Amino acid sequence: MITNQDIAAGNTLPSLGRLACKADHLVQAIASPSLVQLVLRVALAVPFWRSGTLKWGGFLRLNDTAVTLFSDEFMLHLPGGPYHFPAPTVMAFLSGSGEILLPILLLLGLGTRFAALGLLFMTVIVELTVPDGWPVHITWAAMALAIMAYGPGPISLDHLVSRAVRVTKTAHSGE
Repeated sequence: MITNQDIAAGNTLPSLGRLACKADHLVQAIASPSLVQLVLRVALAVPFWRSGTLKWGGFLRLNDTAVTLFSDEFMLHLPGGPYHFPAPTVMAFLSGSGEILLPILLLLGLGTRFAALGLLFMTVIVELTVPDGWPVHITWAAMALAIMAYGPGPISLDHLVSRAVRVTKTAHSGE
């Protein structure tokens, strides 16, 4: 137990400071930026992937439910609305395609910032469709924005491609 006399004497503060510093380093090691970037990509990919898999009845074949949702159920909540989605079959196809392709790109870390931008755009559309879902949608938006701002991290194909391009440029500049 630390007493006021110990604090006044300075007996425990250096050891407490060292302990706090070690704990801080441990937390930083657990939450390394490369791990955080990978987890953000996975966390954003999962809900979109799961939604996308529900829209398909086969290769490039939307199921009837997906088209029905966009033609009869989903509405855009815009001023003066709500409004039906224009071209519901096209919208269902684009949505289903984006929900499959963009998460794959995120997981691979390929074209990551653009994939995150696409999912941010989709999040805005989802929010306009389901306005009461904003607590989840703002989380998706925050993840997408973080990925766009900080990139995919070193555990990604983007990183490998970038390294390969730098090596190639270095090799060619020496000729």
